Amino acid sequence: MTYLDYQATTPLAPEAFEAMLPWLRDQHANPHSPHRPGRAAKAAVEVARDEVAALLPPGGRVVFTSGATESLNWAIKGTGGALVTVASEHAAVLDTVLWASRNGRNQTVLPVDHYGFVDLPVAKAASWPDTGLFAAMLVNNEIGVIQPVERLAELAHAAGALFLCDAVQGYGRVPIPDACDLVAISAHKVHGPKGIGALWIRDGVALEPLLHGGDQEGGRSGTLSPALCAGFGVAARLMADHRDADAAHVERLWSYAIDRLRGWTVNGSTEHRYRGNLNVRRDGLDVNRLMSDCRDIAFSAGSACASGSGRPSHVLRAIGLSDAQARSSIRLGFGRYTTEDELARALDTLVAAADAQFR
Repeated sequence: MTYLDYQATTPLAPEAFEAMLPWLRDQHANPHSPHRPGRAAKAAVEVARDEVAALLPPGGRVVFTSGATESLNWAIKGTGGALVTVASEHAAVLDTVLWASRNGRNQTVLPVDHYGFVDLPVAKAASWPDTGLFAAMLVNNEIGVIQPVERLAELAHAAGALFLCDAVQGYGRVPIPDACDLVAISAHKVHGPKGIGALWIRDGVALEPLLHGGDQEGGRSGTLSPALCAGFGVAARLMADHRDADAAHVERLWSYAIDRLRGWTVNGSTEHRYRGNLNVRRDGLDVNRLMSDCRDIAFSAGSACASGSGRPSHVLRAIGLSDAQARSSIRLGFGRYTTEDELARALDTLVAAADAQFR
C-alpha cells in the first residue's frame, strides 16, 4: 500500500512511538496527582508542552486538548460577539460558526477567489459590527493554499476582534504569524499520535470553558495522557529538527508529481501553497472508479472529515469549480516518509487507470 493521504493523517514517527511506550506500558500515574509517580508524569507533560510551544508564537500558553476540533470549538464558543470566517474553512470551524449563529451570534462568511485566497478588498469592505472573533486557516486542508493570515489578523484587530488561526496543516511547516491570538493544532498531522491537539492562547486572552470539571489545564478540564503528550512533544521537536530537510524533500516530490501529471489541472494556487498537498482534476474523470481501480494507493477525493457525504467539496465549490469539476478532483498528500520511488509507481498507476477511462 502506498500512502498518499497526509492531509487526513500522517504516519506516526518512530521516535514519537518510542517516547509514548513507557507511559503506556509501565508508568500509569495520573499527571495531576501529587505523589512522586504523578509528579514524574506531570514533568513529562510539561516537557512536551515546551516542545509544542517552540513552534508557536511567543507570549502565550499551550493548552492540551483532545484534538483540533475541540480546540476550534473552544475558541469559537469561548468568545463573544459576531463571528467572521472564510468559505473554504474546515467543517470544524464552519459548523461551529453555524451553531453559534443559530444561538444568536451574527456571522459573516467571506468568499475566496479562484486561487483559494480570501478576497481582501471584499474583506475590508465587509460589515464588522460587534465582531468578536475572526477565524481563518493558515494552510487549507483540501487545496494547500497558504492564506495571508497576518493581514487577516490585522483586519480583525482593526475591528476590535480576536484572530483565531487554524494552523493544523501548517504547524511546523509554515511560520505562524505573531499577530494571532488563538492557534489550533493537532498532533496526528505532524507525525504524532491521534487523540491529542492543543490550543495556543495569547497572554491576556480569556475564554469561557468548553468543558467543565477539574480545570486541570487552566480553562480546560480533563485528565491528560502523558503518553499522548510525550508523543506530541517529540513529534513537534522532530518537525523543528527536520524542517529544512522535510521542505526540500516535499519540493522534490511536488516537482516530480507535477511533471508526471501533465494534462491535469491543479486546484488552487501553485505559488502560495504548501507543496505536500497536491489537489488536481481531470475533467470527466470518475473518481470512484479510479479509487476502485487503484486500491493499493491511499489517496483522497476530498477532506476525510467529509468522506462518504456524497456532496462535492465545499472548498472546491468555493473557488468556483462546478459540481462535476469538484467530483473529478483528487488530493494527493505526501511528506517525510514518502519515497520518490513509491510516489513514481503510484503516479504511474493512477495515470494509467485514469487514461483507461478515456479510451
